[in-house]
Order: sequence, then structure tokens, then C-alpha cells
Amino acid sequence: MSKVTSAEQAVLDHASHAPMQAQVERWATINSGTTNLAGLKDMAGVLANAFAVLPGTVRLVDADPVESVNAHGQITPIQRGQHLHVQVRPEASLRLLLTGHMDTVFAADHPFQSLTWRDANILNGPGTADMKGGIAVMLAALHALETSPLAARVGYDVLINSDEETGSHASARQIAELAKGKAAAFTYEPALPDGTLAGARPGSGNFSITLHGKAAHAGRNPHEGRNAVLAAADLALRLAALRSPSLKVNPARIDGGGPNNIVPDLAILRVNMRPDTPEALAAAMADMQALIDAISVEHDVHAHIHGSFNRPPKPLDERAERLYHLVRHCGEDLGLPIAWKATGGVCDGNNIAACGIPVVDTMGPRGGAIHSDEEFLIVDSLAERAQLSALSFLRLAEKGGL
Repeated sequence: MSKVTSAEQAVLDHASHAPMQAQVERWATINSGTTNLAGLKDMAGVLANAFAVLPGTVRLVDADPVESVNAHGQITPIQRGQHLHVQVRPEASLRLLLTGHMDTVFAADHPFQSLTWRDANILNGPGTADMKGGIAVMLAALHALETSPLAARVGYDVLINSDEETGSHASARQIAELAKGKAAAFTYEPALPDGTLAGARPGSGNFSITLHGKAAHAGRNPHEGRNAVLAAADLALRLAALRSPSLKVNPARIDGGGPNNIVPDLAILRVNMRPDTPEALAAAMADMQALIDAISVEHDVHAHIHGSFNRPPKPLDERAERLYHLVRHCGEDLGLPIAWKATGGVCDGNNIAACGIPVVDTMGPRGGAIHSDEEFLIVDSLAERAQLSALSFLRLAEKGGL
């Protein structure tokens, strides 16, 4: 085990004494589901005040326009909440990007709204791990960094977006812009309960395929109709058959249809695809389009696709592995075993890696059962993970990068 210097220990002590538990308890009581614009506005204001302890600028950034396909096949705009951007020492030679999200998957009318202590160290509540605990860890580590003379060597941008849980469509441009010129990035999704980090991740794309057929009487002249629901079901089965070790395909929903006595002339197929590699992504896109073309001919329907692979695959390249090993060595110095493994989930780390920036995207506290009413935070991991981040920042500053 390498020795933590006395100067580093002073920073680590500052990080571990930050009021993270109190922040999580307060923040988790604010419903900030992605669709709850009022709650997101409240959350953004609270976070802006909290991050004002850092030097630099704190501002709220309007979300980019987002569209979706509704159940009638119409493309409609969606409004998202503002994002929080903090910028400190942009002139520094070593610059980092830190990202998090203020939104949760729990809408304003979801029954999961309160906190429950499962025991003295396990806090159950919406967003406690994913990722209001992560935001608290990020802030504690940055505030601690600012107590060190090494802070003068480091500049950083923080982006806490409002739409990560729905794919970051309204913040992807900001993420890409802020990634430019950065030496490394950290994202504060929760680590697994045992502390394991997410390594390689697949990509992810969500698509809405609208099929227009022709209505007809189901009894009198069905042969003159063109059944859009049948075409959508056929397409769903063919897309599912694309599954392979490098591609997951989930036909998730079909909207459309109507009375039983009318051949349905409209259906919308919703599908999620998760390729492991850029090559699998390109093949999936080509194969999907080929199947749509075939269905259009065979069922005599008109079809068009809306959506994209908004999360590119995140392999671990050489620079990313160097960053993971730096974090591992910092963990060793803190007495924390740090390991990582590939995962099927996606996050903003995918977007950052696609910009060519090495990123560790599970720097948040330990927790689990996220996206369910069993979500929990392991409270004593707040301090350990704040120290892990703070020491990683210090070591990057000492080395001048990776």
C-alpha cells in the first residue's frame, strides 16, 4: 500500500466530513422525476445554491428541444428541465469533466416518495443512490480539492442534467461540448453494493417505427385493408430474431389499432437495441432498416422510423484503463478494494467515451435496487467514495494528467 501524504490526508478528512447524509436526506424528498418540471426546477435551484461553495461560475442551462412519437403516430415536442453547469478555472492546463443527473425515474404521482431507514446504515428512498447520493459525493470531493494548493492546477466543468433517465436527448449536445479538451471524466452513478465499478458498457438506442396501413371493414372487405398491427407484430418478431451475443433487442410495445371490426391502419412499434460494439451498432441499424423495407413490401404498408442510438457503446480503451487503474490505486491507498466489470446498463459515461475522453462512470456511493421502490443507499459509503474521488483528483493534479 502506498502512503497517503499528510497533505492528502487533510483533503481526505475535509471530504469525509462534508454534510453528505443531510444533503441526500433533503434532496431525496424533492420529487425530480424527469417529467416533473416543477420538481426539477426546485431541485436545480437547491443544487445551484449547494454548488455555489465552489469558485467559478454556476448557471442554469436551458434544455435542448426533444421530440417523441405519440400513440397516434404524431411527432410531438417534449419539454425538459434546465441543467446545472458549474465551471471552475477553464484556463487550467489540466481540465476534468464531472457529470451527474438530478432526475429520477419516479414521477410526481409515483407512490415511492419517502425515506425509510432499513437499518442504521441502509437508507431506502427515491434517488438516494441514483443519484442524489452521487451528487453529494461529487460536491464533497470538489470542495475538499479546493482546500489543496494543487487545486490551482486543475480546472473542471460540472454538468448535472435533468434528463439522463430518459436518454439525455436534451443534454447530449452540452455533454459533447464540455467533453472537448478534457483529460479525464468522472460520472457519479452508484457503484454496486460491494463497490464494484461498471467497466465496458453496450450502446443503446430507442426507436419508434410507425406503420401506416389501410382501414377496411373486418367482415365485409378485410382483403382491401392493410393491417398495420399485424405488420408491426411481424416486424417485432423479425427484430427479435436479430439477437446475438453482441446485440440485445427488446421489442417493448405496440401502440395502435382500434375497434375489433376495423382492420387497423396505424401501429407504432417501440423497440430498444443494445449493441456491444460500434460494429454491432452499424450492423443493427442496417439490419433494422432492411427489415422495415421488407415489411413495407410484404404487408403493403408505409413505414418510417424515429429515434437513434443515443448511447454509443463504451469499450475500455488504453486511456480508459489507465484512469481505472489510477482509481484502483487510490482505492488501495484508502484500504478500498476497487474492481470493475462489464455491465448491460448505459449512462452519460457512454456519451463521454464516444467523445474520446476516458471516463469512470460509477464514482458514486455504494447502493442498489435502483429504478425500484427498493432503491437503497449504503450511507457509510458516502465518505469513502468522496475520499476516493478527492484522492483521484489530487493524483491527477500531481501527475498533470494520465
